[in-house]
Amino acid sequence: MNEESSQGALFEHEPETAEPTPVPMPKERIPLAERARPVTLDEIVGQNELLGPGKPLRQAVEIDRIPSMILWGPPGSGKTTLARVIAGVTRAEFLQLSATESGVKDLRTIVEKAKRNQARGKRTVLFIDEIHRWNKSQQDALLPHVESGLVDLIGATTENPSFEVVGPLLSRVTVFKLDGLGERDLVTILERGLAILQSDGAVQSADAESLEIIARASHGDARTALNYLQQTAVYLRRRPPDERIITRKVCGEALQAKRILYDKSGEEHYNLISALHKSMRDSDPQAALYWLARMLEGGEDPLYLARRIVRFASEDVGLADPMALLVTLAAKDSYHFLGTPEGELALAEAVVYVSCAPKSNRVYRAFGEAMQAVKNHGYLPVPMHIRNAPTRLMKEFGYGKGYQYAHDDDEAIVLQEDLPEQLKGKVFYEPTDRGHEAKIKKRLEEWAELRKRKKASND
Repeated sequence: MNEESSQGALFEHEPETAEPTPVPMPKERIPLAERARPVTLDEIVGQNELLGPGKPLRQAVEIDRIPSMILWGPPGSGKTTLARVIAGVTRAEFLQLSATESGVKDLRTIVEKAKRNQARGKRTVLFIDEIHRWNKSQQDALLPHVESGLVDLIGATTENPSFEVVGPLLSRVTVFKLDGLGERDLVTILERGLAILQSDGAVQSADAESLEIIARASHGDARTALNYLQQTAVYLRRRPPDERIITRKVCGEALQAKRILYDKSGEEHYNLISALHKSMRDSDPQAALYWLARMLEGGEDPLYLARRIVRFASEDVGLADPMALLVTLAAKDSYHFLGTPEGELALAEAVVYVSCAPKSNRVYRAFGEAMQAVKNHGYLPVPMHIRNAPTRLMKEFGYGKGYQYAHDDDEAIVLQEDLPEQLKGKVFYEPTDRGHEAKIKKRLEEWAELRKRKKASND
């Protein structure tokens, strides 16, 4: 987006110039997720590792010494809510930007307002939602204002900040990781939303099973859970007040989707992902496509499926077809870029590709054996001849002594053992005869024969 975009600045407090008093929106038109939003730290459900008694972030908020920060977590985990609560507790003015709709011009407006606040002795909290969407120059524009303390930055992102936030900005903030909410947490949030709906007369009651079903179908996303609950209440609106009762059956009817009835125990979720994985492993693209479609239609998170397909490329295809990993990662990126429904086709392409690819789990097995060797033998010392020797003292101690530089050999094959003495000769990776691995196997066999001849000639 153009950095000079003027859209997307949302001011939470009174505007600078007088405007007509807005007509209040009817309560039933306000999203339940907004009405149920916590306003104190104690009302926030989950995130005990961050907000439990004595935890660093809670202490920083309580003594009004918050750092600029990045809140990293999945959708609906409470990043925006936490930012607003922090601003309220610290008595700062809360200003918000969406990185998908704003740019440097909006930031300049915020900065001018923050300067006026500073002159009045008032602090400014700037919340930037989806901060990973800003490009390098936009993120760089934040640096002087974060560094000077003019604004306390709270950025929210669903992506790993190490990859999506520029280094200079990342070095000036503290990253707090929020976890997806558990089913019990979501039920607690739904009970809060239910109480609001009951006070409005929109719902008389809901049985425990229906709240559990909604919570399970929401995949850790509180906003989704409350939206489902509100949608169900709207469905009941034409019934008499004493019949506005949410049950398992009502949930399915209201949401018009079988995904709300995915499975009471969660077993079906694991059955379906197992079916997808095993169909791909069995080189059956027809079945794999069906199970992919079944899970998407059932409401499964497409990025969860993308992660499983990428994992499959490494675990079950491996070096039999090295392109599989690239194709599956590209599918993940395509979905991330396009979203639903267009991006789902990229996932289907990846599923067909890995289903039709030659299979090998030899890298998966080899890495598992290597990890087990580390556990069995502990941290074995690096052989002296392949140790780094950047200083004279280290060379005097024998670091790097006798190292053979492979590129100095005509065939780039040297006779030196790179494993620790206790593991000398150990073979972890043994390629198959399938796909690209057949070429790797032939190459390794040729190198082994070449080393054998070199050793015989040296003897």
